[in-house]
Amino acid sequence: MGSLTYDRFTVEFDDRMLAHLQIVIVQKLRRGESFVFSWRISQESGGGRCSIWLNPAIPLYFRFSGSRPPGINAVWVAELTGSANRPQGLVATGETLG
Repeated sequence: MGSLTYDRFTVEFDDRMLAHLQIVIVQKLRRGESFVFSWRISQESGGGRCSIWLNPAIPLYFRFSGSRPPGINAVWVAELTGSANRPQGLVATGETLG
């Protein structure tokens, strides 16, 4: 299980999801774009969802538990990127098979 730390807030994602999110988030922040990022909370953790406002000026740290990067699914990256460009912002969704 990897993690994303933004300022002092940390959330865990599996390494495969985190690798895909990293691509999309870094693309947006590299262009100087701020945006909302949302994800669902597991039922084991109480359920619901969270959202944070990502801004290029705030420190962001990706930590992967595995030593090898996972393969990248271009279809999933495109779906996440499309989400990030909508008014509701990037929504972490399960993998789309291409």
